[in-house]
Amino acid sequence: MLACSFVGFSVSAALLHAYTVLLVAFIDEFHWTRADTSLAYAVSQLVAGFSAPLVGTLVDRLGPRRVVLIGGTLLTVGLVATSRIDALWQLIVLYGVVMTLGANCLGLIVFVPLIARLFVRRRGMAISIVQSANGAARAVSAPLVQLMIGAFGWRTTLLAEAALIAVLIVPLATLLGRAERPENAPAPAPAHPRPAATGDRHLVTRPWTVADAVRTPHFWLLFAVYLCTGLGSFFVSLHQLAFAIDRGFDRLYAAEVLGFGALLGIAGVIVTGTLSDYIGREWSAIVTYLVSIAGVVCALFITGPDQQLLLWLHACLFGITWGARGPSVTAKTADLFGGPQLGAILGVITIGTGLGSAIGSWGAGWIFDVSGSYHLAFVLSIVSYGIGSIAFWALRRPPARRSA
Repeated sequence: MLACSFVGFSVSAALLHAYTVLLVAFIDEFHWTRADTSLAYAVSQLVAGFSAPLVGTLVDRLGPRRVVLIGGTLLTVGLVATSRIDALWQLIVLYGVVMTLGANCLGLIVFVPLIARLFVRRRGMAISIVQSANGAARAVSAPLVQLMIGAFGWRTTLLAEAALIAVLIVPLATLLGRAERPENAPAPAPAHPRPAATGDRHLVTRPWTVADAVRTPHFWLLFAVYLCTGLGSFFVSLHQLAFAIDRGFDRLYAAEVLGFGALLGIAGVIVTGTLSDYIGREWSAIVTYLVSIAGVVCALFITGPDQQLLLWLHACLFGITWGARGPSVTAKTADLFGGPQLGAILGVITIGTGLGSAIGSWGAGWIFDVSGSYHLAFVLSIVSYGIGSIAFWALRRPPARRSA
């Protein structure tokens, strides 16, 4: 199940992260502004966030196999259609809506509830293994897609991606279907609430529902963490390659450097996720916020192509922590709101990621169009990471749910 989840999430993440390279290709061919070209990605992040509750509910009701089949179909159709676009609105509809819905059906919302049920004591480590696919996808997608676009053009590259999805999706769904068999199902939760003494009152430990969760401050603190992490990450990540090219670096060299940095994210995610089981989710996440901030600071000091060391430091520090907060944040969500509705709860909270990622990716492009620089966008990334770390630290105590 870990291997299947890793592969499924890798496919989803690779397609979304490839937009970093496609952004440059679209600007070259259609001469759109950076804000306009970023709009499809911003819409994608909004759709990803606001469709997350629906996908989470579908996972809870239909199981991962059916949801993955739906996602693979949408991705294949969307990639083929996107290869024929000649207008911005077409890109927004196909990439921003159709392909994003497909990618969401191959995302963490599908796999985390399954992994959280199968793993309890080492939940952070298990989730981190799945989320490390994010770093692997970023490491491979940017340089590989850049090479393919240079050799065959972006339209043929999208068709090749569609073929890959079509080949992988049925075997993947078949393997995930094994988790739905009765003999592979996790042990059921107790059928009745169990009171636990807390002073002279009692906490009710029945399974969490979405309605229960939204009444707690912890839900909104998690929402703020997801929002600020999306802002901090996407004020930078979507425009990294364009930023490096603007500073005079060769585009393939820059893609390779950024790809290597993303490759470090595999180790970063697994290490921080595993550490969260031992030193606590909060400390693990805060360390990654600080390292990300250091990576963005390095980018602020890059002024020309002779500063290769700063580019490498930026790529490595930012890359090793890309997604590294994910296991801590996701495992914390499972710790606080575990139960049969975890998929739906996680889906609602993930709206915060969609909002932050959309505002960050489009906002960075708009800031560049207005000022001719990404400097302010990178500063806002640092501020967002700082707020996110404060919100995560406030999650140290579990939420109390009082009996009537």
